[in-house]
Amino acid sequence: MRRADRLALGAGVLFSLLFTAAIWLAGRRLESIPLWPDFGPSWYYWRLMQPTFWSRATAWGFYLVHQLFAWGVIYYAQTRVRKYVPGLQGVNVLALAGNAFFILLHFVQTHLWYDGLAQDVSIWSSQASVIILLVWVLLMETPRRGLFAGKKVPISKQITGFARKYHGYIFAWAVVYTFWYHPMVATSGHLIGFFYMFLLMLQGSLAFTRMHVNKWWTLVQEVGVFFHGTLVAVMQGDNLWPMFAFGFAGIFVLTQMHGLGLRRWVKWAILGVFVAAAIVVYNGQWPRLNEIIRIPLIEYLAVFVLAGLIGGGLWVARQVGQRRSASRGA
Repeated sequence: MRRADRLALGAGVLFSLLFTAAIWLAGRRLESIPLWPDFGPSWYYWRLMQPTFWSRATAWGFYLVHQLFAWGVIYYAQTRVRKYVPGLQGVNVLALAGNAFFILLHFVQTHLWYDGLAQDVSIWSSQASVIILLVWVLLMETPRRGLFAGKKVPISKQITGFARKYHGYIFAWAVVYTFWYHPMVATSGHLIGFFYMFLLMLQGSLAFTRMHVNKWWTLVQEVGVFFHGTLVAVMQGDNLWPMFAFGFAGIFVLTQMHGLGLRRWVKWAILGVFVAAAIVVYNGQWPRLNEIIRIPLIEYLAVFVLAGLIGGGLWVARQVGQRRSASRGA
């Protein structure tokens, strides 16, 4: 008999595919809604020209309820469940059903009131939330797979332990915030993005199951941004897709593949394919070759910045705790 968590994973992926198709099929209803012209890269196009009380109230209200639900489920799981099992637990069923409900709710909200959080906050806030998620994963996984070619980095266990313990809250915020930022319109970029967010919600819903820590399934979550970023860049037609493709592929070669238990010759083969593909793509336009390092450079620097912020926060917490203990002792 197949484990319940594996069945839930398969059903969740199928649900994600079918609901993405539903967004596409219903998308034509939204094409007649008047929107502002596109004012450039800092402008988010898919928002109402004249937002209403209900368009704002439903976007922000439903987002907050979804966010509190996600955090509440995580808190319950960490305080009441606290162990991994080869199957589903009641909290997983609740999370799966709850996220499916909010996905449907956002679909209805888009078709009745259209607007998402984008009406009131910058597009950069949505992108920053995704970057924080990706960087947080790199940090908390360093004890298992290192950061550069499987090599460990001088980051304390207290910092990585904190990142692992509280990652669910950060990931839930990043995913739910980004989910409600966008209306469920049927552009190619939105469809790919929503499908990716559905998978991330599925991963969160399977917390404290064996599938949640399955190295191949978690790899799918990490490399999903490679496909999303590259395909969206291709669709935009500004010839920046190599920066996203080789940037995220470079992180896979430098870090992610070293947590999979691959043989050495397989790793060298993957590196060879990466180098050969870069030579083919950038042949004749070598000045652009620096694009390859832009995304990895940003993410790896951000890992150390994040580690420093967490370490600083832990130090402050220790100092406050020591002073309180000293004052009580006096």
